[in-house]
Amino acid sequence: MTDQHDSPAHDADAVSDPATVTEPQWRQRLDPIEYAVLREAATERPWTGELLDEHRVGVYRCRACGAELFTSTTKFESGCGWPSFYDPRDTDAVTLVRDDSHGMVRTEVRCAKCGSHLGHVFEDAPQTPTGQRYCMNSVALTFEADSEA
Repeated sequence: MTDQHDSPAHDADAVSDPATVTEPQWRQRLDPIEYAVLREAATERPWTGELLDEHRVGVYRCRACGAELFTSTTKFESGCGWPSFYDPRDTDAVTLVRDDSHGMVRTEVRCAKCGSHLGHVFEDAPQTPTGQRYCMNSVALTFEADSEA
């Protein structure tokens, strides 16, 4: 089961090789908000994301290409207004990039498979096993509930 905000980008043919998808094709496959966040590194408003209060067992995937990024076991309530995780599914799932925008130095999190912007990671979660807070945009993710849960 996936969330109700599925995108055509999840068709197997459409993302068999995300590196070959052009920006005009991404723009056609993603709605305007998805495109702004995933491809232009915009940020959704805090406390507005549909996955913020998602508490079922399952997997969080990249909305652009469907890659598995996070699991519900690492999701936690950070109080920041965006879904937060303390670790990706595995270290290969995401890439980290220095972000000097907006007069700050942050670490941007991108999908390793398609390069889409997901959010940022911060070293400010001492209550977690890693001390990290992967602060993700809901619109950059889809949720697939575990059918066995």
